[in-house]
Amino acid sequence: MVIKQRTIKLLDESAQISFGAELAKGLTAGLLVSLYGDLGSGKSTLVRGVLRGAGYPGRVPSPTFTLMETYETVLPLLCHLDLYRLSDMSELELLGIRDYLDGNWTIWVEWPQRAPELAERADLDLQLDYDGDGRIVTLSARTAKGAAVIEGLQ
Repeated sequence: MVIKQRTIKLLDESAQISFGAELAKGLTAGLLVSLYGDLGSGKSTLVRGVLRGAGYPGRVPSPTFTLMETYETVLPLLCHLDLYRLSDMSELELLGIRDYLDGNWTIWVEWPQRAPELAERADLDLQLDYDGDGRIVTLSARTAKGAAVIEGLQ
């Protein structure tokens, strides 16, 4: 059930990075964010912006082949999953996903529909859609924690 929703137009990749940095201001430990969108819509770009906003200066690769990248030098701790190549949930178990669901991490999940058990736990869904060179981002809060992120946006 969606309890709060907001749609934002982002003109280009730079705007996606800036929007991600703005989202970083509202991060809290235990937040689970599902990222939906076609290939190339900017899901990893948005997470890169979140990490920049959280003060992470390093390389931010897409976890397409590794499935997961973790960032322990930002607060709250951040786990970025890309489930596009996920075969089944046992792969997530092998990665230790339960350790990241302990309430100490924010978890950003690309292609959450490949792990419905994880997707249904999301606090916030972000849908990225193409709009020329830009993107339309629809944020849908499913919990009070997700609504607080939306309310914190300027």
